[in-house]
Amino acid sequence: MAKPGATGLTRIIHAYGYSMKGLRAAFINESAFRQESMLALLLTPLAIFLGQNAIEYILLIGSVLLVLVVELLNSAIEAVVDRISDEHHELSGRAKDIGSAAVFISLCIVVLVWGLIIFQHYLI
Repeated sequence: MAKPGATGLTRIIHAYGYSMKGLRAAFINESAFRQESMLALLLTPLAIFLGQNAIEYILLIGSVLLVLVVELLNSAIEAVVDRISDEHHELSGRAKDIGSAAVFISLCIVVLVWGLIIFQHYLI
């Protein structure tokens, strides 16, 4: 059975609005997302300068955007956990720690991609 609601172009327009609302909420309420957004704004033009072909541009910029995606998901997990209860619970703590670990791994990917490309082009 289909879920009732908007379809077609109307659904796409509504989805865009929800996405903008989510980005705005993350930027206002999450300092980590603000910091990583500023990092993305700085690194994106640098990626155009450092990269030498389309694949490198995709890797450099994509790795930075991946951090933003993972941070948004981590923030969503934290919001849901905090909504459920203010009490400490082992599973709540585990969910938050796992979300944080995902952000850490995405940051490691940035360091790896950027480090290898810079090393390959400028240090060899």
